[in-house]
Amino acid sequence: MQNHHTEIIDLSQEIYHGMPVYSALPPVGISTYATHEAWEGLENASTQTPSVLKLEMSEHSGTHVDALSHMGRPYAAQSIDNMPLTMFYTGGICLDFRHKGLSEMIHAHEIEAAIADTGLAVQKGDTILLCTDHYRKHFATENWPNGPGISAEAARLLGGMGIAAFGVETMSPGIPKVSNKAVHQICGELGFTHYENLINLNRLLGRGRFRFIALPLKIRGGTGSPVRAVAVLE
Repeated sequence: MQNHHTEIIDLSQEIYHGMPVYSALPPVGISTYATHEAWEGLENASTQTPSVLKLEMSEHSGTHVDALSHMGRPYAAQSIDNMPLTMFYTGGICLDFRHKGLSEMIHAHEIEAAIADTGLAVQKGDTILLCTDHYRKHFATENWPNGPGISAEAARLLGGMGIAAFGVETMSPGIPKVSNKAVHQICGELGFTHYENLINLNRLLGRGRFRFIALPLKIRGGTGSPVRAVAVLE
């Protein structure tokens, strides 16, 4: 039973037709597949009330987690359905990178400093979230693809901490064509993952440790999955 002291903060984007997605991905399409009027045999009905929607989207649409199989060929066996659920139900901390501008790199020493600023210890199996406020500033604008990103060296630092994952508000964890490919490869090599397209991370700053939950769909052979990411504060 949930008690009245529990606060659940939704960290997930809304999924909708034509929403912004990473340039290499198929568009998101949502259409009406069936209506109540059709089910009830109402001909010439003035309303069309959806009873079933059809979704067309990649596993990497909206707020999602990457499977290790997405990181490179050597990790093909570690598809989303084979990854332990403990990776998606963890302790969490949120780091403040709101000062980072468009396409600005987040370096390893800055991550160490941001962790120190929280006064919190990173524990093995944690999820570390990076708040840049990029979603509130730039979602669905021409600058949405141009968010801050972590360096390869920063990815190595995070992986070396033994965390389950880190999470970002942007469409990619690294900066595209600069560090992004290397960041993915390092995640595969070190056996940790990342979440993309998170929101509301600003609401976690200064709140201490929280429970992070973002369960993926059980997609056979999946290279990732949309998640309903939440932070639970007691």
